[in-house]
Amino acid sequence: MRVSVVIPARDDAAALDRCLDALGRQTRPPFEVVVVDNASTDATAQVARRYGARVVNEPRVGIPMAAAAGYDAAVGEVIARLDADSLPAPDWVERVATALADPRRHAVTGVGRFAELPRAGGLVAALYLGAYYGLCHAALGHHPLWGSCMALRRTTWQEVRAQVHDDDAELHDDLDLAFALGPRRRILLDRSLVVEVSARSLVGAAQLRRRFRRAFRTLAVNWADAPPWDRWAVRLGLGEAR
Repeated sequence: MRVSVVIPARDDAAALDRCLDALGRQTRPPFEVVVVDNASTDATAQVARRYGARVVNEPRVGIPMAAAAGYDAAVGEVIARLDADSLPAPDWVERVATALADPRRHAVTGVGRFAELPRAGGLVAALYLGAYYGLCHAALGHHPLWGSCMALRRTTWQEVRAQVHDDDAELHDDLDLAFALGPRRRILLDRSLVVEVSARSLVGAAQLRRRFRRAFRTLAVNWADAPPWDRWAVRLGLGEAR
């Protein structure tokens, strides 16, 4: 299967350079790399083109808008997603393709470690992701997605495209997409799918407040359509979601 790698980026030239360098060293090269330039004022687009990536411009500022624009533009049978500060392991693309070779699976998500913490980065990331995955699983009725390290089938994206909220910058796009996938589709957590990421989004009280505010907003928007008890009923085969 052809794997398209989508990377939303805004003013992230330096981090994107490292990410694209890592993608250039994969045991299985991606079919294409799509960098979504989200109204950058730095050299993000130039860096992307230097590595041969296809640049898609999304003038509406916000990760939900940028991510959706990238997924729409991707042409591979599998759409993989990294953030600009993600550093995928050398076999990352290969493992994505292997995970989604099973036709019963619709999406896959992985794990990571924080680059700024060389000794404790794996442990801290495991605690952070463990809390995220556990709490969101309860809210969704199934496994969530982590935007720094994930992939889904292009046909699956096309099926849920209309349900994704790509007009609200104050949502977590990965969690919103997981809500759209719903409890009937299979999302695999593959712990061998590993990236190194920056902890910058968790540093400082303002960043943490923003992340929690976006998390609660994402829950509220999606629970208005299908509350968690309805979603769990579907997952357990006890009823229908709204």
